[in-house]
Amino acid sequence: MDKTKYVEAGEVVNTHGVRGEIKILPWVDSPEFLQRFHTLYLDGAPRRLLRSRVHKGCLIAALEGVEDLNAAMALKGKRLWIAKADARLPEGSFFLADILGAQVVTEDGAPVGTLEDVLDLPGNRVYVVRGESEHLIPAVPEFILKTDPVHALVTVRLIDGM
Repeated sequence: MDKTKYVEAGEVVNTHGVRGEIKILPWVDSPEFLQRFHTLYLDGAPRRLLRSRVHKGCLIAALEGVEDLNAAMALKGKRLWIAKADARLPEGSFFLADILGAQVVTEDGAPVGTLEDVLDLPGNRVYVVRGESEHLIPAVPEFILKTDPVHALVTVRLIDGM
């Protein structure tokens, strides 16, 4: 799918019950965020979300056209996508997928490397930046000064040992 218009939002990890419901492990902020969408995309095709509920950090969902256990089992392991246009993110917010691959520079404009990964750790997120060496940069305002997903640029403040 076109990553400029859609973002991977989760994975079907199991079925739930015998009426075709599926269990979705969300890759977005929360299952509640995913629950707000009326349309999810599987294999590039839109599927209307008929009903859903949050259960143990996952989303239990009934999708249009998935009416029994066999149809639900066929979806196990598939990735779900959402349309970015449907997301209605707060001002200044962005999807992490939009900054992966971004160039990272210091506040003086010196290149640090490329943002390769984002680790979601208990204390906070950590950006993994690879250049001449690898940098693990906590994603907090003290170190992440500016994030520009449109131009794929992240400005950071580094300290010794980082």
